[in-house]
Amino acid sequence: MKVLVVGSGGREHALCWAIAKSPMCDALYCAPGNAGAAAVAECVDVDAEDVTGIVRFAKKTEIDFVVVGPEAPLVAGLADKLNAVGIKVFGVSASAAELEGSKTFMKDLCAKYGIPTSDYETFDEPDAAKEYILRHQGRVVVKADGLAAGKGVIVCHNQNEGFAAIDHIMTERAFGESGDLVVIEEFLAGEEASFFALVDGERALPLVAAQDHKAVCDGDKGPNTGGMGAYTPAPVVDEAMQQRVMDEIIAPLINGMAQEGRPYKGVLFAGLMIDEAGPKLLEINVRFGDPECQPLMMRLESDLLEALLACAEGRLDEIKLQWKKNTALVVVMATEGYPGHYKKGSEIKNLDAAAAIEGVEVFHAGTKAGSNGTVLANGGRVLGITAAGKTVAEARKKAYEAVDAVDWPEGFCRRDIGWRAIERG
Repeated sequence: MKVLVVGSGGREHALCWAIAKSPMCDALYCAPGNAGAAAVAECVDVDAEDVTGIVRFAKKTEIDFVVVGPEAPLVAGLADKLNAVGIKVFGVSASAAELEGSKTFMKDLCAKYGIPTSDYETFDEPDAAKEYILRHQGRVVVKADGLAAGKGVIVCHNQNEGFAAIDHIMTERAFGESGDLVVIEEFLAGEEASFFALVDGERALPLVAAQDHKAVCDGDKGPNTGGMGAYTPAPVVDEAMQQRVMDEIIAPLINGMAQEGRPYKGVLFAGLMIDEAGPKLLEINVRFGDPECQPLMMRLESDLLEALLACAEGRLDEIKLQWKKNTALVVVMATEGYPGHYKKGSEIKNLDAAAAIEGVEVFHAGTKAGSNGTVLANGGRVLGITAAGKTVAEARKKAYEAVDAVDWPEGFCRRDIGWRAIERG
């Protein structure tokens, strides 16, 4: 079959890498892709958010199946438009994508269907938001309601930080219209985890949990990013906790969406906070995580394309996924200045040397091909150096060995990915 993957990040390179292995895949395209995805797929010069262009290309090329990577085209209705012209698609409808497109919608759904989450209020006016922060002694989490590329969540430890977050989002309009509304939540302590499940509208098939590192600096310091590294499995989600997540969060969420007339078909990514009382839902994302997707694909033994197609066709009961009994870990290399202002166009060398290390895959995110076979940085998060090992410590050692092999003076990374799991011993 002809398959089109939509997106240009490390997630999409990893999805292409996994789908290309499937005997079901006769031809693979990626729109727009990147310099790494070009090694396994034919890259197409159509932006991921150009919904009309994606549909036009899919029809013209007689694509059999589209896999949508990022959230923005899903919120914009790409899956609906592909379905309307008879093209099968892995990705949620626009109405279901509101779970990520509006944090207010997600929190209200949790309240209505008894899904455990933090207390919250929504505000459309800065002064009222600041009054709420005053009442809670400033220890809150401030979130832009709409899409913000993973950067619209600000954890505040005091009143000054809370007020600054409101000013940043609502007055300075750092995230544009996405900050017209803000959701302010109580601060939750515990350990975060990323939980993934395939959902076919009725059934949910759990994948494996991962743990992301959102902050830009070592020790979880600095502003939030789209993710600076991740590993899987996450020790905090053992079999018993996975069952609780499925029973207490995933099942009622799927049932609630069905009752709201928004059946959920696609991958569901639940951001969790876990403490001794159990799991609480922090956020819902309607796509694979980036960078969590990269180590997930490294550990998956089953045919990814077969599973995604069964999900889209409502046949998840036919799928049993097999996972390698190891650990995989990704270290994100980003351009200096990220998540703030950064320059594009610097050359990245020695990628072959990094990829030659046993158990390592170099997934590209913000890259493009330069002249004479060169690879240039073309974004904030640029590479996902991913390694497999028997333990988190072994995978991390390989990943940083590969990071150190890359010749890219303009790049940086965190040096402590996987620290929680390693501290557990």
